[in-house]
Amino acid sequence: MRISATVAALSGALVLSAFAVPAAQAAGSDAGSYRSDAAKIREAAHAASGTSAYTASTVASPAADEPYPLNVTFSNVKVHSGKPIVVGAAAHVSVPVTYTLTHGADVDITADDFASGPYLYKGSFANPSNMLFGQDAGTCTATSATVASCKATIDIYPAEGDLTNTDAGAWKAGGEAFALNGQDPTSSSFDITKVGFADQGGFASPNVTRLSKLTVNATPEPVKKGKTITVVGKLTRANWDANNYTGYSTQPVKLQFRKKNATTYTTVKTIKTTTNGSLKTTVKATVDGYFRYSFAGTPTTAPVNAAGDYVDVK
Repeated sequence: MRISATVAALSGALVLSAFAVPAAQAAGSDAGSYRSDAAKIREAAHAASGTSAYTASTVASPAADEPYPLNVTFSNVKVHSGKPIVVGAAAHVSVPVTYTLTHGADVDITADDFASGPYLYKGSFANPSNMLFGQDAGTCTATSATVASCKATIDIYPAEGDLTNTDAGAWKAGGEAFALNGQDPTSSSFDITKVGFADQGGFASPNVTRLSKLTVNATPEPVKKGKTITVVGKLTRANWDANNYTGYSTQPVKLQFRKKNATTYTTVKTIKTTTNGSLKTTVKATVDGYFRYSFAGTPTTAPVNAAGDYVDVK
């Protein structure tokens, strides 16, 4: 089951669904409550307005079946300290986010049923193709009567279907906040019009990239000086569609060498991976040292260096 949203157009309105939290990830009731409450409010707001933009400055007045625009805005959103978000085939990735929350004097951010948090979205703000959220609401510390400094995490579970291979690359960040004002979203008497909601996007985010792996093996070991050394390896990357690692084809990879007792590698040559990600080349044996392959990465795939393989030259 996907944690993130799937998006569909229905009668011209943007409808966000499939926000259920898998039982394995909802061990804490607070986390499950935050995710489910936010999903219900978000879906009602977006379905009624027909757009993801839902702030006090952009929504003149709420409809009879949507929350009212909460006087909250976001700024200074910083995702993962600006570093690429590298996600493997299965392991959970927790992405730290900091942001500034500015609110009206009528908004009590210390209330038990007020919550805010960041998210990531792929594609346009009005019509995202995928969204990633945190399991828990952000924690905020007031810096003035109407401004707070906040931090939170966005949780990515590739093994639960959060990502597909087409999701690798550029994303944007957003923030949302809601005030339940005593309303219980699980109650049959839940009145959505008494709930405040704010949603804001367009913030910068680093790329979400596929974790890569790289191997190297130089033979024979030991080898006589002047003889040929064959260096093989393989470049693979996380396959989010199948939750495994598959070869990364036709990618330039550097063969590098470091002399024994030296501290830096120098590039010997650059070769490309085969259709299944394999690497193979030859060099002449000169001095003792370490061979490795080095991949610089792409906008969709993280860089990686293989561990050096030592060759003793006789």
